[in-house]
Amino acid sequence: MAKKTFKIRQIKSGIGYPKDQNATLRGLGLRRMHQVVELEDTASTRGMLNKVRHLVVEVQES
Repeated sequence: MAKKTFKIRQIKSGIGYPKDQNATLRGLGLRRMHQVVELEDTASTRGMLNKVRHLVVEVQES
């Protein structure tokens, strides 16, 4: 059985936001604007997304 994943894209810069939010973006693998990464759907990943939901957009669940 394939693990659930989703693709996220950074839509807003982390400049001007707290350091912990920038670190969360890095932890998600996002380094630049409009970059898309595919991540495994886990509770920790969802928590990280919730923290920076104003800077990223969830593109597609699969």
